[in-house]
Amino acid sequence: MPREFTRVERVSDAVQQELAVLIRDNISDPRVGMLSVTDVEVSRDLAYAKVFVSFIGDRSQKDIDVALEALNGASGYLRKLLAASIKLRITPKLQFSYDESGRRGQHLSALIDLAISKETSVASADSEDQ
Repeated sequence: MPREFTRVERVSDAVQQELAVLIRDNISDPRVGMLSVTDVEVSRDLAYAKVFVSFIGDRSQKDIDVALEALNGASGYLRKLLAASIKLRITPKLQFSYDESGRRGQHLSALIDLAISKETSVASADSEDQ
C-alpha cells in the first residue's frame, strides 16, 4: 500500500521548490551568493518554516554566518513573494539555518579515503616483507 503524504509534507516540498527559485531570481545580495535549499521543515500549524540551506563553494564559518544573517533579514520579503506564488491561507514565517550534512559528508569521505590508503600501504608493506 503506498504511503500517504501529509499536508505538512506537501507544503514543505512546495515551499522548498519555490524558495529555491525565489532566492535565485530575487535575492542579489553578494553576501548570500549561490546556495541550495536542502530541506524545509514546516510546523504542523503551517505558521513556521525552518529552511535549511547549504552554500556552493568553500566558505568560512564567518561567511556562512553573514550569509545566514542576510537571508534571515530578507525572510519577510521572501515570505511576501512566497505568499504570492503559493496559495496558502497562512504563509509560514521563514527561519534560515545552515545544513552541515554536506560538509560532514565530505569530512567522513576524506576519513574513509585516508583509512583505505593507509590500509593499502600497510598491506603492500606486509607483502613486500614476506
